[in-house]
Amino acid sequence: MATESEPAVKALTVSQLTAKLKGVMENTFRFVWVSGEISNCKQAGSGHVYFTLKDEGAQIAAILWRSAAQRLRFQLKDGLKVLAAGPIQLYETRGQYQLIAEQLEPQGVGALELAFRQLQQKLEAEGLFHPDRKRPWPVFPRRIALITSPSGAAVRDMLQVITRRWPRANIIVVPVPVQGAEAAPQIAAALRSVHLIPDVDVVICGRGGGSLEDLWAFNEEVVARAIFECQIPVISAVGHEIDLTIADLVADKRALTPSEAAELVVPLETDVRMLLEQIRQRLTSALQYRAQHARFQVERLAQHPCLSRPLDRIRELEAEVDDLEERLGRAMRRRLELSRQQLGTISASLNALSPLAVLDRGYSLTKRLDDGDLIRDVSALKTGDRISTLFSHGSVTSEVLEVESDDDL
Repeated sequence: MATESEPAVKALTVSQLTAKLKGVMENTFRFVWVSGEISNCKQAGSGHVYFTLKDEGAQIAAILWRSAAQRLRFQLKDGLKVLAAGPIQLYETRGQYQLIAEQLEPQGVGALELAFRQLQQKLEAEGLFHPDRKRPWPVFPRRIALITSPSGAAVRDMLQVITRRWPRANIIVVPVPVQGAEAAPQIAAALRSVHLIPDVDVVICGRGGGSLEDLWAFNEEVVARAIFECQIPVISAVGHEIDLTIADLVADKRALTPSEAAELVVPLETDVRMLLEQIRQRLTSALQYRAQHARFQVERLAQHPCLSRPLDRIRELEAEVDDLEERLGRAMRRRLELSRQQLGTISASLNALSPLAVLDRGYSLTKRLDDGDLIRDVSALKTGDRISTLFSHGSVTSEVLEVESDDDL
């Protein structure tokens, strides 16, 4: 019989209870699929991703270990609905159960499709797809670099098309894998170093058709940025017409197939020869027309009187000079006579105003010899002044003996 100091039932410690729950839970839920919406998503410095899966009525903590996170093709973010799969684990320290997400699939769309959309939105926002940055390539490239698998059908098709269209084409193949985990880094490395190959004017980067997984190297961000940073124009030629990759969107030109890329990069020799022949014919016609026109002008000039009878014009000019000389002489004589008449009129007017004319009428002018002042009044003189009196036809010098004014009379 239990005493008052002893409980009726033996109690478990918290650790014991948690350990029992951990065993039951982890043995019961070794691997489960859980559908929910991601929230509180964050990545730790260790590379592990912590988030919460929730629906309208409940939530559960979840962890994506770094190794699984590195294999994930798409980005986790709040609000994304996913299917997560893995074991349930009880974290004893906190007494909290959590899902160890070993697999993650987006709901409503495939993982690769979601990864494609996310990267497309990201790079488009950065301007990597903008048409203004698309570069042209030369009509007659000096050297063409093919970044592709050296053993695939795509490289054979491109070589055949290019050499058929433009036999003198200079082609160099830069071998890279185009499928698998190592494909994207090697394609990106080739794009970053292709400008070191002398005389390369244009790059074709691509491969033949395949599944979305087969073409995925051309949807990797590292390849997209390498195309954007490439110092040489890049033509993307990935898969078939229906296949669209991130590389197609970033490249300076998208070709629907590798064969079309080969057709785009070089002209057709027969077309060039035809164009040159048309230019030659147009130049010949133009030169013939110019020659005929020049000949006509020469003939017309040869018939001009100044060339057929060059002295006629000289004689005409001589006659014009003689006529001008005669007209100038008459004009000068008329001008001289007019000036003479004007001068006589002016002279008469001046004579009428001249003091000498006054003298002719019996008047005289007197001025003191010492200072040359004109004597206008008798008061300006004094006895002993020597004066000069100017008459019409001469002058008289005299000395004042006596001065008498009107007042003295």
